[in-house]
Formats: sequence, C-alpha cells, structure tokens
Amino acid sequence: MGKKEEQEKHRDERVQETGQMTLEGTDENGSIHLLTIIGEIEGHDNLGSSSKTTKYEHILPQLAAIEDSSRIDGLLVLLNTMGGDVEAGLAIAEMIASLSKPTVSLVLGGSHSIGVPIAVSTDYSFIVPTGTMVIHPVRMSGTVIGAPQTFDYFRQIQDRITGFVCSHCNATQSRMEELMMNQGMLTKDLGTILVGQEAVREGIISEVGGIREAVEKIHRLARGRKKKNSNSDKGKIK
Repeated sequence: MGKKEEQEKHRDERVQETGQMTLEGTDENGSIHLLTIIGEIEGHDNLGSSSKTTKYEHILPQLAAIEDSSRIDGLLVLLNTMGGDVEAGLAIAEMIASLSKPTVSLVLGGSHSIGVPIAVSTDYSFIVPTGTMVIHPVRMSGTVIGAPQTFDYFRQIQDRITGFVCSHCNATQSRMEELMMNQGMLTKDLGTILVGQEAVREGIISEVGGIREAVEKIHRLARGRKKKNSNSDKGKIK
C-alpha cells in the first residue's frame, strides 16, 4: 500500500471512529479541522450502545491539540444534535470560544437545547434553510429534592446557559428568556422551535447557508489571521 493510500485509509478510519478529519487546503488557505457534534452529547454517564453520541472527553483533548498545532489554521464545526448533558455541552462551547484560531459552525438537521451554546460559540455561524434550533429551559430528570436551594441551583444553570449564548450572539437575554418560556409552541414543554432564517432573525445565528458558504468563510477567516500574523512579525524589531 502506497503512502497516499495509507493516508486515505487513516483518514477514513478517523472519520468513522471520531467524526473528525483535517481538510487539507492549498498553501494559501491552509488546513482546516472538521469537527462533528452529532446525536446526544454524552457527559459523565455512558449512554446506550445503540445511541449516536458525541463524547466530550474525546472532543476536549482534540480542541486543545488544535490550539497547539501549527499545521491547523481554523476549525469548522458541523452540528446535528438533540442536545444532552449540560455541563459537557458548556465545556465544549467554552473550549471552542477560547480558541485563538478562526472558528465557524454550521447547523444542519438541528442544534437543540445545549447544542445552542455550541452553535454560537464560534466566530461565525451558519444554519441551513431547514435546520432547527430548540430553545427551552433546563429540564429536571431523576429524583429532585423539593427545596429552595435545588431550584436556585437550576436557575443558576439556566443563567449560565443564557449568559453564554447572549455573549456570543446578537440575541438579548430578555428575548432568550422569552423564547425559552414560550407556552404556545411545544405541546408538552416550554420553549420555541426556530427554523433556518428565524434563528438568523432572532440574532442567534449569523447567516443562512450551507457547507459551501461555511468552508468559504472559514478559509477567508484563516487567510485573514495568517496575513495579520505575518504583518505583525514584519513589524517586530529584529
């Protein structure tokens, strides 16, 4: 097997195992890392083997490696997630937001619940025309102790989520809370479903677009960063 075939086999195995790969661009565009957030975001508890999951303990080290790599010039995040563990989702969102390299997200089928902070954590975001975002309050599951401290704790979690989302998009906190507490859309729950252009109109997503627009945008941002760094190096006193 030749070197090219070995590289292609390794790339295919990497996509199959982790849903990640590096898009090898031209010398001008550089390399872009592709990260997929699919299914349910798994936290400290393992989900069933039949469930499609994104494991945050796999994602966080990879994001650190992207930040440390001199070969990777940007990150493209594809999302089609129903949500999942709040702490794990916020951890991923915070890591993406703290990267020094350009980042772009693309919402495909949907980015629901805790997927919303991940979608807005990038420098720029897209959603396909049929893509959906479900915005709702934090749900309580399992045994809940009926004490004021318990409800205060859930309120703090909710504030962390809305605070993060609003600091990374153009939606206001009051509007986000209004969308979360909407009683007229979800039959058995509070919340709002936003489809495509509606998410852009609410200021949550930057633009309606697909993979073509997302790839073009991340390459443009990466070229701008490389040019800025190059000019900065030229300006240093030797």
